[in-house]
Amino acid sequence: MTITRCLYSVFVAVMLEFFVASSGCFAARLYPEKLYQNLWCDSYGGIAEFLLPDNTRVDCVLSDYAIEFDFANKWSEAIGQSLYYGYCLNKTSAIVLIMENYESDKKYLTRLNKIASLYGIKVWTIGPDYVENFANTKIVKK
Repeated sequence: MTITRCLYSVFVAVMLEFFVASSGCFAARLYPEKLYQNLWCDSYGGIAEFLLPDNTRVDCVLSDYAIEFDFANKWSEAIGQSLYYGYCLNKTSAIVLIMENYESDKKYLTRLNKIASLYGIKVWTIGPDYVENFANTKIVKK
């Protein structure tokens, strides 16, 4: 194998790894997770981005709940995080599952609910209509 061909093979392998690793970065979302999180948490009177002693952040803390927000396809990650946050704060673990397309996301909600019922995790859902309704009903004080 010539040096040129070897370098070409390495280049192709590196580029392939880059595209595979970064493919999640290009997933189109209607709104960022933080927007859903901030609107919802604020409307329930919670504390957003609550810092734990180990420097991890709970997305939202209510009087009885430690809440993790995540997009529907990341339902399994949300389980672990919510259980950890609930344990650290001695609160009920909870998840707000962001469902931007109910038809394609309902399979994730079904999976989440099966596990949530076993571990006592409270589950809420939110979608783009929440953000849009908030924008449409916001009253500007003068």
